[in-house]
Amino acid sequence: MYVYGIGIGESDFRGLRIRKNYYIDKTMYIKDIMDNKSRVILVTRPRRFGKTLNMSMLKYYFDCTKKDSKELFDGLKIMEQEEKYTSKLGYYPCIYITLKDVNEDTYEKMILNMKTAMLNTYKEHMYLLDSDKIYPFEKEKINDILYFREDEVTLKNSIKDLSEYLSRYYDKPVMLFLDEYDVPLQSAYVNKYYEQGITFFKTFYGTTFKDNPYLEKTVLTGVSRVAKESIFSGANNFKVYTILDDEFSDDFGITEEEMDKVIKDFEVENQKEEIKKWYDGYIIGKTEGIYNPWSILNYLKRRELMPYWVNTSSNDLIKIILKNSVTVKEKIEQLLRDEEIEVPINLDTVIVGIEQNEENIWGLLLGTGYLKVTEVVDLATGMYKVKIPNYEIKFLFQSIIRDWFNDKVIGNNLNTILKDLVTLKLDEFEKKFKVLVTQMFSYMDVGENTAENFYHAFVLGMLVGLKDSYYVKSNRESGYGRYDIMLEPKDKNGNSFIMEFKVLENEEEKTIEETIENAKKQIEERKYEEDLQERGYTNITKMVFAFKGKEVKMKIVCCEVSTTIYLYHSSK
Repeated sequence: MYVYGIGIGESDFRGLRIRKNYYIDKTMYIKDIMDNKSRVILVTRPRRFGKTLNMSMLKYYFDCTKKDSKELFDGLKIMEQEEKYTSKLGYYPCIYITLKDVNEDTYEKMILNMKTAMLNTYKEHMYLLDSDKIYPFEKEKINDILYFREDEVTLKNSIKDLSEYLSRYYDKPVMLFLDEYDVPLQSAYVNKYYEQGITFFKTFYGTTFKDNPYLEKTVLTGVSRVAKESIFSGANNFKVYTILDDEFSDDFGITEEEMDKVIKDFEVENQKEEIKKWYDGYIIGKTEGIYNPWSILNYLKRRELMPYWVNTSSNDLIKIILKNSVTVKEKIEQLLRDEEIEVPINLDTVIVGIEQNEENIWGLLLGTGYLKVTEVVDLATGMYKVKIPNYEIKFLFQSIIRDWFNDKVIGNNLNTILKDLVTLKLDEFEKKFKVLVTQMFSYMDVGENTAENFYHAFVLGMLVGLKDSYYVKSNRESGYGRYDIMLEPKDKNGNSFIMEFKVLENEEEKTIEETIENAKKQIEERKYEEDLQERGYTNITKMVFAFKGKEVKMKIVCCEVSTTIYLYHSSK
């Protein structure tokens, strides 16, 4: 039996190691950083791919103020390397700053949040106030930051000033780690103060990186590659590594080899193919078979195959871009049908006017993990073939499109539909769901050959609205098979639901009625309800959803009328 702890959302390397949570050894990233000759390194990766944890790891490795660094790295790969690498353990003064929370809706709030971020950074170095190596006027500036008194000029120069103080105090150059550098810029764009934001950060980053003699090396992370000329103008020896580059390709995410060990450690070998379908499929450089670590950890914790990515500012930007673009709807529909599309890609994102620039749109979708490159068509023109990497991302695309549709069609009707379902007002549910599906699928232009997972994703997304009162489970083993969706009430006296999805298979089934019967047979023979019954649930409703393209008809079987949705109520 596995005995590993899982630190969901644990981004502090020291905390993870002290609590002995499960850790996939990514310490060779330290070696890769040291081997890289650039003074300023930007690594872009999709959200939830371990960027913050890796940055925290770098800080604890190099920071000369951390007394337990050796203990934290005992038994890890970096300690098996040559002396030129291990000798840098605890060697440099370090500055670590994260901007992941600087995502405010106004410029004024953004400035306050930046002040907070710098306050937290300076607090780690309050010992400078007691040093005679720091001049009185410098101590005054430090106190201004610690007491929230700094003006914008002082704020813009705060990192460069701190690097100078630390370099002088330790008589060594400084390592700078800046996490989620692009969050404030994306938030500024989404909340319509981009011009003010870009003006601030041009100076902030320019002052930090341009001709700063106190820095040994700087590592930045983010989701997107914002155009160098926008904020990094004049930065010397600046190198960007995106998901198209081979450098650092196995330092983020979970590789196929690592995943084999994970599924063995957690005794889920029998789920490997389903896990791959949901969370695999990313490609970084030439490294294929990369898994989303956030989703994997959540799956291991809950043992439910479902989407775990949550809304972030990067998602907000993508929703705006896709909603406002008139050029991408048709191609997104192709992607949702598991097709490859050929598109121009530019990863050097210029946020202003991005909705009108197709190269930037597809570049942002690729960089944020919504797409993967399957073929380089023409490097000279930047043409690539891309597709959706896995079922989780397909669900997210479906969610975005559902939001468009909600704005146009549904309104508050969805809540009414869900209420009718959970209270077993099945006649009302039947009528409203039929209208909803007909309208939605017309809007989406669903083809006749659309796979079951499209409909599965649609219904699963709809049911997310029940998350406060139900556990929404997907593709889990029960009885003698695997149901599509289970709704398990948090109140055991509530109504439970098991849902199965079937699409009319033209070669094997001539009528929808045949599809219904096959699905009914499957849900009964495989005894999906056993899992619920064993845990004390008594009110169980089994539902078979049978679809044919955009067509959906609904009728309760007890009325002895053929339907595309078969509802069977079981109380045991």
